[in-house]
Amino acid sequence: MSDVCIVGIGIHPFGRTDGVSGVDQGVNAVRAALADAGIAWPDVQFAYGSSDSAGNPDTMVDRLGLTGMQFINVRNGCAAGGSALFSAQMAIKSGEFDLGLAVGFDKHPRGAFNALPSEYNLPEWYGDAGYMVTTQFFAAKIMRYMAMFGISRKSLGMVAEKAFRNAVHAPHAWRRSPVALEDILEAPMVSDPYSKFMFCSPAEGGVALILASEKKARELGKPLIRLKAATMRTRPPHSFEVFAPMVDVVENDSGPRGTASRIASADAFRLAGIGPEDIALAQLQDTEAGAEIMHMAENGFCADGEQERWLAEGRTEIGGALPVNTDGGCLACGEPIGASGLRQVYENVVQLRGDAGGRQVPGNPKTAYSHVYGAPGVSAVTILER
Repeated sequence: MSDVCIVGIGIHPFGRTDGVSGVDQGVNAVRAALADAGIAWPDVQFAYGSSDSAGNPDTMVDRLGLTGMQFINVRNGCAAGGSALFSAQMAIKSGEFDLGLAVGFDKHPRGAFNALPSEYNLPEWYGDAGYMVTTQFFAAKIMRYMAMFGISRKSLGMVAEKAFRNAVHAPHAWRRSPVALEDILEAPMVSDPYSKFMFCSPAEGGVALILASEKKARELGKPLIRLKAATMRTRPPHSFEVFAPMVDVVENDSGPRGTASRIASADAFRLAGIGPEDIALAQLQDTEAGAEIMHMAENGFCADGEQERWLAEGRTEIGGALPVNTDGGCLACGEPIGASGLRQVYENVVQLRGDAGGRQVPGNPKTAYSHVYGAPGVSAVTILER
């Protein structure tokens, strides 16, 4: 079975864009990706699109052209974009198609996500009591992790500081001004231990990726950015995930629990035939600063508790051993749910092409990793290779 390649990328800047709908932003990204790939809309044989709150992606055919193509909508929490990409690459791997599209966009209102208990098999009283507010869950989860593995609040601040510093050089990022570590740590508290700079915000944006079989990519004359692995997994027993009403009691709670991210990551490395030590850069879900720290371990890059040393040594910086969230991640870009996972892959393609400018990872990177995680415990991982 031949590899699937990414032959075109497009992005609409993240943040707030008054007067521009989510679908508009998705269409903008698709047109940019088509131009990047050197193809026209009628050449695209199928599409998978993701959006949580800004309309159905398939409606963009009114704007792009009524070709009668197959267009399937995907809604899968924060992992929606990664799930759309997973589905698109499977359609090409099956041999059914040679050229397709994965697109995601969203336009969220200001404020926290308005999750509904019924969508997560939870009783209405759970929401009435305020427990559906994600900031509270994320804070509780990282407090538990910090106590178990000796992670300091300063390390949370260092993750956020890195994000804003990297985003200075990312034209698509929302927040592109550096923020000093002291200001991050002393900023108003949202949910202990997180200050306002340690959370991402619901946002707007759109991303499109053109996928092709290796044969088609060669016909187009495009550099071969191979999608060596794409996985999407759900949570195992006893995992502690978003909106979980309790922590399951287990016989031995001294070590990490299984998670969707651990499963998806292990499967991705198996499919790609490489290990964490072979990855040149990584985009990890950082809905909040602690998520990046936990996901470093869940994706196999370090052991639980080693993150404190990694951050102190600068190992996740642009010039470090494993640059993480080179465009500022969710903390700096914000999180339009449908587009966020695809933004990570967009950034990895830019890096592998050597087009990242001031945020370019040195050393001519040849591999790149992305990981997206969402409620109530779903995760998608991709590995690219040049």
